[in-house]
Amino acid sequence: MSNAKSLEQLEQKQDFIRRHIGPSPAQVSDMLSALGVSSVEELIGQTVPASIRLEQGLSIGESRTEVETLSYLKSVASKNKVFKSYIGQGYHPTHVPHVILRNVLENPGWYTAYTPYQPEIAQGRLESLLNFQTMTLDLTGLDLASASLLDESTAAAEAMGLAKRVAKSKSNTFFIAEDVHTQTIDVVATRAEQFGFDVIVGKAAEALDHDIFGALFQYPSTTGEITDVTDLIAGVQSKKAIACVAADIMSLLLLKAPGKLGADVVLGSAQRFGVPMGYGGPHAAFFATRDKYKRSLPGRIIGVSKDRLGNDALRMAMQTREQHIRREKANSNICTAQVLLANMAAFYAVYHGPQGLKTIAERIHLFADILAAGLKAKGVNLKHDTWFDTLTVVADNKDEIVARAVANGVNFASNRAGEYSISVSETTTRADVAELFDIILGEGHGLSVDALANEIEVNGSNSIPASLVRDDEILTHPNFNSYHSETEMLRYIKRLENKDLALNHSMISLGSCTMKLNATAEMIPITWPEFANLHPFCPLDQAAGYQIMMTELHDWLVNITGYDAVSLQPNSGAQGEYAGLIAIRKYHESRGEGHRNVCLIPSSAHGTNPASAQMASMKIVVVDCDKNGNVDMADLKAKAEEVSENLSCIMITYPSTHGVYEETIREICDIVHQHGGQVYMDGANMNAQVGVTSPGSIGSDVSHLNLHKTFCIPHGGGGPGVGPIGVKSHLAPFMPNHSVINVAGTNIGNGAVSAAPYGSAAILPISWAYIAMMGSEGLKQATEMAIVNANYLSEKLSEHYPILYRGRNNRVAHECIVDLRPIKEQTGVTEMDVAKRLQDYGFHSPTMSFPVAGTLMIEPTESESKVEIDRFIEAMVSIKSEIDRIASGEWSIENNPLVFAPHTQADVLGNEWDRAYDRFYAAFPVPSVAKDKFWPTVTRIDDVYGDRNLVCSCPAVETYRD
Repeated sequence: MSNAKSLEQLEQKQDFIRRHIGPSPAQVSDMLSALGVSSVEELIGQTVPASIRLEQGLSIGESRTEVETLSYLKSVASKNKVFKSYIGQGYHPTHVPHVILRNVLENPGWYTAYTPYQPEIAQGRLESLLNFQTMTLDLTGLDLASASLLDESTAAAEAMGLAKRVAKSKSNTFFIAEDVHTQTIDVVATRAEQFGFDVIVGKAAEALDHDIFGALFQYPSTTGEITDVTDLIAGVQSKKAIACVAADIMSLLLLKAPGKLGADVVLGSAQRFGVPMGYGGPHAAFFATRDKYKRSLPGRIIGVSKDRLGNDALRMAMQTREQHIRREKANSNICTAQVLLANMAAFYAVYHGPQGLKTIAERIHLFADILAAGLKAKGVNLKHDTWFDTLTVVADNKDEIVARAVANGVNFASNRAGEYSISVSETTTRADVAELFDIILGEGHGLSVDALANEIEVNGSNSIPASLVRDDEILTHPNFNSYHSETEMLRYIKRLENKDLALNHSMISLGSCTMKLNATAEMIPITWPEFANLHPFCPLDQAAGYQIMMTELHDWLVNITGYDAVSLQPNSGAQGEYAGLIAIRKYHESRGEGHRNVCLIPSSAHGTNPASAQMASMKIVVVDCDKNGNVDMADLKAKAEEVSENLSCIMITYPSTHGVYEETIREICDIVHQHGGQVYMDGANMNAQVGVTSPGSIGSDVSHLNLHKTFCIPHGGGGPGVGPIGVKSHLAPFMPNHSVINVAGTNIGNGAVSAAPYGSAAILPISWAYIAMMGSEGLKQATEMAIVNANYLSEKLSEHYPILYRGRNNRVAHECIVDLRPIKEQTGVTEMDVAKRLQDYGFHSPTMSFPVAGTLMIEPTESESKVEIDRFIEAMVSIKSEIDRIASGEWSIENNPLVFAPHTQADVLGNEWDRAYDRFYAAFPVPSVAKDKFWPTVTRIDDVYGDRNLVCSCPAVETYRD
């Protein structure tokens, strides 16, 4: 058997690489032939400047099989100790309904979708987000809600920003009650420092003693107390300031809505609505405010509009606030949403309904009452007379009790001197309460949970003040009252999923967003209890498995980036940018150069860059680009010279946002360094660097890494994301720390940028698994194949459309830009028309009008096979033939398949048809579409109508009847 394979070959150690990378060897050969090169190496040599190529390969190690990877990671996860958590402080154990766990969190139809910028093929998740907003409005008692923010603490920081924008007060001081969650005080103070605001932390009543522009209160407090803040809110407002309330979402089932108490802003975490603690995240924050502040609301808003046929249709409303348009004038960074987790919380509310949710809340509260009654009967001193779910015990023997709890596999909150807190939750049982009595009182205490429950049932409870008991109806919309059986819930989830195009249906060719494969093996660990059920503030020795996994991921990212240290805390790309800019600011301050506040940003930059720079209170100076899309070096030199004394940094994307490897990148870094600045390299296009070059080797000082792009964490319909920062050694001490759990390697006292010390830790295993299974060679191959696919697609499309920018040897990097401006000038057909017509072919549009208006930016990624890329090319070529028929006069600009796109079933099957093309062609323009037709559920949506008639809660249920 001379042709027998070796053992090494039969073990298929590199099998995952083959499965992750879409094109087969034969397909690669065909694409290379089309490009006129003989090998991948030849193409890379023509594309990537030799001056930035890595001399040594990555040292990640060899690729591992899926079985090996999951087996090893399971052994690591087993080192985590999943204790019963009563820590609270914004994080609580919860039961994830299995119908939601399996059909949403573990379903690629939900987790691989993109941000709903193309609403006609995103009506499912838009409806779910509208449910989330409606839920938020009902529970908070306010007028307008967003579609989620990153976490409770960053939502509080956004509330402060809104307060400063809208308050009539001229003060520069924001007040935070001292009984707000510790991590929230930390994050808000960090944001205030960057904005140049003053912060006062004190007893809630002291807010009225100061001249302030806003104040933040916790309801209930972090130690459990329920206080009527009506008078405090009125007092704050009498100072022409804004009153903000951070609220526990579960408590709002029983407590009067903060909006009814007068609050201007209400925010909090939706985590305990069926989202695991996950050692800190990801979790969706909710945020609501008054209608009059709608133009200042941070994040995204889902609104109701109309489609071309007059049907109600959903879309992201008020999109003019987004970064690519408003840039540094944006209210916040749009990349601050947790869509997948918001959907889970919304489905949790839909599944349980108002009565089911109230029952859960009442059970939690009753267990707190039972625990309190038993403890008080035995002489235990409780700090407060009111509570929802949290009791704080004042005890001389605190350390003894906490140690006894830990010995029994139980965690209390113990970060305050002389006291400890116990937060019961949805998962608490009678046996748990009995165990708590044993731990605190010792065995033989004689208390009976049943007897105490009966006593409370007879005598009632006054632990919630009568004036604060909720008495209004909530969640009355049929969506919250129709799907309480698993059968109905399953069908509702599926019905919404069917309205959305995700990666499990077809290629999503968005430039800059790298919608690559999110492999199933990578996703499996996130629902393991060992990773899902840890509280972020548990003792570090209980999170040993997390620490091992995160240390390995840290070291791999250091090797990949060429930096010296990485912070995993930022829980989005936006937060990564923000954290990186803070590190730069603090570095300059440490050298006595705190006056350096100018940020150079090329005109081609991502809109998130100027938005983040203004959050760090930097003065933005735009650097021009030349006709080829590269940084105008003469303009850069002139502006760097002009602002030299105050130059803080440059924010630059590499490869450029235009999709080319700029030859002058090292010179750009040198110029900025010569003038005392730092180089911030946006990590959005890191998928064109890994294993081939690195930001650290090029000369950059800091980058954020979009783990939800290059490193395979799925976009989740618009979040979660993870944006860790890599830094050179001189910036390492200035990375974010945390006030509750100290993060090693950074200065004590550094503020936090996210609520949890390690951000969205629960989804870090996804990137860990991707890197482990790809290994050094696989990671490099991924970059190379991204370049091959992009150049093949660019070459084929260039026969029909102009390609706007190319680099050396007429090559592109990992993405290309199709210029539709000449077509628009000749025919009147716009990039929007092409984007919508692509939906009829079963494709999500490429990135529209960014970085250049009137263009489409396309990134195929390494995971798409030649078959799928050819199918996309076929669609684009077919659309070009349709445009040609308009240009020739066969179709008018008012009557053609592009302007009427997308076509729904109702549209095509309707009684009236006065189009210049037939119905079959509208729906099935090429034969391949008929094999697997994706039907948009609404026709072209009227954006202007939606903004002029802003409706951001659920309309009548008839809207949803198919």
